[in-house]
Amino acid sequence: MAERASWSLGAALRNVFGAKTIDEDTWDDLESALIRADFGPAVTEEIVDRIKAQVERYRTTDPRDVQRMLRELVEERLSKYDPTLKLTERPAVVLVVGVNGVGKTTTIGKFAKFLRNYGRSVVVGAADTFRAAAVDQLATWAERAGAEVVRPEREGQDPASVAFQTVEYAKRTGTEMVIIDTAGRLHTKGGLMDELGKIKRVVEKQAPISEVLLVLDATTGQNGLAQAEAFIRHGGVTGLVLTKLDGSAKGGFVIAVQEKTGLPIKLIGQGEGIGDLTGFTPHVFAQQLVG
Repeated sequence: MAERASWSLGAALRNVFGAKTIDEDTWDDLESALIRADFGPAVTEEIVDRIKAQVERYRTTDPRDVQRMLRELVEERLSKYDPTLKLTERPAVVLVVGVNGVGKTTTIGKFAKFLRNYGRSVVVGAADTFRAAAVDQLATWAERAGAEVVRPEREGQDPASVAFQTVEYAKRTGTEMVIIDTAGRLHTKGGLMDELGKIKRVVEKQAPISEVLLVLDATTGQNGLAQAEAFIRHGGVTGLVLTKLDGSAKGGFVIAVQEKTGLPIKLIGQGEGIGDLTGFTPHVFAQQLVG
């Protein structure tokens, strides 16, 4: 397990690109590095085939050309989706969804900080009323970010009413950004989606919803995506937030998740600190991933 944790795509690729020439080992090593970094078999095969064809066309034997081609192909695939956050409405209301355990609560705190850094006023609604600890944790993060918090008035309060009060607060005080936490787990998935639908209907009576962001834990890769399928199918998700993208061991998941869901990645978290959530830039990410 420790060996797995210390492995990185960057180091594996340095071995590939640092070789003297392009040979059969180049393709085997490149393919195994991409598979291991969670690109998935289909994407890996397509990328390797395209690079092979370019190498043949340009008759190059320099592995550094393979590096450049890989970087360009990764960037091209990432750029198919628009990572821009749509937050022009006032107030701009963002619902944050995702299964429990993906770092949803901390991500909301980091997102509030991200918006505060741009000079926006922010209020966070603690509508995950099924877990008292979630409300306290969210309030702590929001306060660290310099955001206001609307808490449930009583334990087990209807989440939709907390969402309603949060938007009401924003309209009354002229707060620009509203971030609403939602439950990650109920007894049945159907119940969870019904709850989310109710929150959306209640909010939309007061203000349009600008974004529905799904938080995914990059370290769980394809498994995490399977767990979040219900949100993608029924939750009206407009964009993805990837957390725990530390190092490049799961870097390929960034491509795989956009292509599998058809949804853009809008934010990425690459650390534990409150300032470690950033907007997603395909060019920068491809550079970091491939070198």
